[in-house]
Amino acid sequence: MSEQEVWFLTGSQELYGQETLNQVAAHAREMAAYFDTQGRLPVRVVCKPTLTGPDAIHRMCLEANASPACVGVITWMHTFSPSKMWIRGLTQLAKPMAHLHTQYNRELPWGQIDMDFMNLNQSAHGDREFGFVVARLRLEHKIVVGHWQDADVIAELGSWCRVARAAAESRSLKIVRFGGMNMREVAVTGGDRVQAEIQFGWSINGHAVGDLVQRLSEVRDAEIEQQVAVYEATYTLAPSLLRGGEHRENLRHAARQEIGMRAFLTEGGYGAFTTTFEDLYGLNQLPGLACQRLMADGYGFGAEGDWKTAALVRLMKVMSAGRKGGVSFMEDYTYHLVKGEEKVLGAHMLEVCPSIAEGKPSLEVHPLDIGGKAAPCRLVFSAGAGPAVAATMVDMGGRMRLIVQEVDALRPEHAMPKLPVARALWVPRPDFKRGAHAWLLAGGAHHTAWSQAVTAEELEDLAAILDIECVHIGHGTDLAALKRELRWNDRQG
Repeated sequence: MSEQEVWFLTGSQELYGQETLNQVAAHAREMAAYFDTQGRLPVRVVCKPTLTGPDAIHRMCLEANASPACVGVITWMHTFSPSKMWIRGLTQLAKPMAHLHTQYNRELPWGQIDMDFMNLNQSAHGDREFGFVVARLRLEHKIVVGHWQDADVIAELGSWCRVARAAAESRSLKIVRFGGMNMREVAVTGGDRVQAEIQFGWSINGHAVGDLVQRLSEVRDAEIEQQVAVYEATYTLAPSLLRGGEHRENLRHAARQEIGMRAFLTEGGYGAFTTTFEDLYGLNQLPGLACQRLMADGYGFGAEGDWKTAALVRLMKVMSAGRKGGVSFMEDYTYHLVKGEEKVLGAHMLEVCPSIAEGKPSLEVHPLDIGGKAAPCRLVFSAGAGPAVAATMVDMGGRMRLIVQEVDALRPEHAMPKLPVARALWVPRPDFKRGAHAWLLAGGAHHTAWSQAVTAEELEDLAAILDIECVHIGHGTDLAALKRELRWNDRQG
């Protein structure tokens, strides 16, 4: 993703003369260079020529649309820039936009201020003129306010750039469903795949498990030995998985699965995938370790054919690249309901990503009653403490809804030696009772994309770019207000 960039578009007009326009251009270049250096933003920042008329603005927006490298544009009005000039371009712009409301100079030169200064530094009303036409056009966009060198402004722009990268990924995301099916009789993991491709760009297709089995059969013994050596160097192996151990062959088969699945995904250009325990024909075991490690390398994953969560995990992986905290497929599994101590214990049969692990995971093998196959290998660990988000996407019939809940992850106070899966423990905000109530009101799924590296605001920004409803559950959630919001959204939808 290092070749990705945002374009810095500065607005002005010919009214002020060439000397002023030269100053505007110099300031814009300086600001873009500042953003572009020392890793301040997670993408390149490219300064474009100052825009002073409707034809130039229109051409620039079309060029941004056509550029594979450009993931979005940052706009700033250095002087007054009559916003009618922007209408034709903005109505054609298909890339995400952030409006930076700033000013080149930080302080007013109180003793020397004159009309030359006033005419040059007009962001206070130039950006208002621009803001009006964007609001009039009903365009979704990000607004960032403050001096361009302030740390909070840099942080907000950086977060938006991450979201813009995820939106770019969405437009070309390919998802493969091994087995091509959802868990039988389950409602929430389904959805309109055609609409998802129209609206988001997701290409979602199924492959028979036999296609995967064929790819697994092509994996060589030497490759398996190399992969097992990676496991031995990376994790703490259970005794039965060591050389000569009772389940050593289970580990070798897990390695075969990872190698074969990785090759299948790479060759097909897939960024996300699903499996289902109801279709394992020809497989020795339900893929567990393979799914965990593929997620750790950035792939999206959803169990039981859940392609929406697989896509969301992938997009959140893109958003969080380079940050600590990780992103994982997760399931709200069971509760601790002691009064005043209520908590959610999240896990899944096997497939929780080690990017959220606190400490070194252990590599274990245990029987799995579901699926009727050999005992699968899996990484076992607990997630660390701290703020996190749980997000899910549901098809409400004719439209998608993204539900984002802020949670507080906790370190388990008690050991769970008999629980043979990775897990996370958390309390939903604003508290367990209202948080669970709000989730149910919104129709939230039992599968989520769970992360300590992505924020609720970033997910709201993603929903805005994708043009879908977003329900945010957090400290300020009021159940009565949420009911009214959902009722209104349903009527509008």
